[in-house]
Amino acid sequence: MNKPLAHTPPMGWNSWNTFGWNINEELIKTAADAFVETGLKDAGYEYIVIDDCWSEKQRDENGRLVPDKNKFPNGIKPVADYIHSKGLKFGIYSCAGTHTCAGHPGSFEHEFDDAETFAEWGVDYLKYDYCYKPKSADGENLYKRMAMALRNCGRDIVFSACNWGNDGVLNWIRESGAQLFRSIGDIQDNWLSIQGIVESQLTHEAYSGVYCHNDMDMLVVGMHGKGDNAEVLGKVVGGCTDTEYKTHFALWALKNSPLMIGCDVRKMSPETKEILTNADIIALNQDIECRGPYCIRQWNNPEKVFALVKPLCGGDYAIGMFNFSDKTSEMSLQFFDIGLPTSSGRGLELYDCHKHETIGTFTERYAAQIPSHDCFVFRAKVVKK
Repeated sequence: MNKPLAHTPPMGWNSWNTFGWNINEELIKTAADAFVETGLKDAGYEYIVIDDCWSEKQRDENGRLVPDKNKFPNGIKPVADYIHSKGLKFGIYSCAGTHTCAGHPGSFEHEFDDAETFAEWGVDYLKYDYCYKPKSADGENLYKRMAMALRNCGRDIVFSACNWGNDGVLNWIRESGAQLFRSIGDIQDNWLSIQGIVESQLTHEAYSGVYCHNDMDMLVVGMHGKGDNAEVLGKVVGGCTDTEYKTHFALWALKNSPLMIGCDVRKMSPETKEILTNADIIALNQDIECRGPYCIRQWNNPEKVFALVKPLCGGDYAIGMFNFSDKTSEMSLQFFDIGLPTSSGRGLELYDCHKHETIGTFTERYAAQIPSHDCFVFRAKVVKK
């Protein structure tokens, strides 16, 4: 024990976005296989997480959770063991309420027994949802209870608190003991959902940092409107374009959100794999200081065009330029606004994290024409003129 958990945002895969209720032992094992075969593991992704609907609808006579005998006929531990044999880590799902969102047993007033069960099964990560919480129960206390149970179960288990931003979670989640927390509702596989989530989070930087990360929900990169979960697919046919998924991934990375893949990793297109394994973008997310970015809006289009600027360990800066409008638009970043006046005698050497090349050194400002729903992401180094 006493190993630092989730110093940087966790990276992995969750079954919910694509598969919803339709999960089983074979799916989870083949997802783990795909992590290794496609290079996701080498890119830094390590958690394979089973979401809701893995258990029977009733606990056993001893009050213990029981795996669904049809979906997981061999139980959960053999699945965890298989994932561990691949050099990966295993996650599972429960809920702070009496029942999970799909009506399976929740961990309300079973926190310590369930944490002990999860430890016995070899769980490394717990996503803890918020459905069916008794109205008179205090949500803050419920998350503190499960945090205490996990910290005393005999195994290191990352605690992902998923209360959707309710009950003033920003004000108490860090001291609760959770390693990541949701401060927004569920994502859908469409551009409006991605845009709405980002706009809601631009003022939350002060609440996220090492060991406790603001989770903007799982990624929809590569879903393209496919899957069994109608709640995530929504009403937009076809999901997003690859350009929108590229922007989505860059935003989650710069905002220090956990990078939890939601598509079918066994069937990724080359474009999806390229987005998800971009080492230069991932490095910005996994920077050891975990500093949130500040936002600078384009002066003549502030609602739709903006830059995110994030200090990195060692003196570099991450700079992302984003265009939420439906036409090509300019983003002009004035270096004075990020602390680099012309009088300093210095400029910024910009490395393009998508082209994987240095594009030059610039002084005073950098301006770019950004296509609709697209982005430019740079790693910037301060250099003398």
